Amino acid sequence: MSPQSNQDGPLDRVFSILEYVAGQLKAVTAAEIAKNLDLPLPTAHRLIGNLEARGLLQRALGTKRYVVGNVLVTLAGRTIGSAFRTSRRHAVLQNVAAEIGEQCEIGIVRDSAVAYVDSVRVTVPQGLQFDPGHTAPLYCTSTGKIYMSRLPVKVREKLVRTLRMEKHTERTITDPDALLDVLVKTRSEGWARTNEEYVNGVVGCAVPITAPDGTLIACLGVSVPAARVSFVELERFREPLLRAATLLSETILQPDGDGMDEARS
Repeated sequence: MSPQSNQDGPLDRVFSILEYVAGQLKAVTAAEIAKNLDLPLPTAHRLIGNLEARGLLQRALGTKRYVVGNVLVTLAGRTIGSAFRTSRRHAVLQNVAAEIGEQCEIGIVRDSAVAYVDSVRVTVPQGLQFDPGHTAPLYCTSTGKIYMSRLPVKVREKLVRTLRMEKHTERTITDPDALLDVLVKTRSEGWARTNEEYVNGVVGCAVPITAPDGTLIACLGVSVPAARVSFVELERFREPLLRAATLLSETILQPDGDGMDEARS
């Protein structure tokens, strides 16, 4: 059954197209969109053309197939960022930062890079600070590793082998096979760590924040000076981060305001 089979308004059709394309693991044709959404092909072409003109959809390079557009990707990132910056969810971030005594941040993947949408600092800055608006590469950050680890195997391998990976430190992983091995381990363990791979003297870790259906929304992470916390000692942050990520997952679809005391307790 089409996910929007009972909704026939123009706006409903537009959203059904965006939802369908965003949910695919590969670029799709207008005919595939029309067939899967039970739309007349001329109607699908017209709506797709309007969405393409607005940057919400775009053609995959060198093809007539469609993927989500840059405008939609940017909008999605801002929407997620806004959701996490609400007082209720920011309080969760404040709590876990206070519990572990280190800066914590929430990151999402946007335009093949990690973008940080919220952070709480509880100590005097001594290392890398992932403040809101800061971006970082996928392959040498914990959030990026979680994102890539959750991709289907073939999609993951294609992404890793097409990424431009530069050496930021002596520990940066730039060999595709080595990174793929790390991602398999990350997927198995359910969290990710980085060992001075982006900035010398800074280690970090992250855990996933998921929607009720298990879809990855963002990641909750911590970055600390290696002189204060060793790579091995990052293990002690795992459980507090997982508890906070679970709370964030449970509240992500709930309105902000009510329950604020529970988030701070």
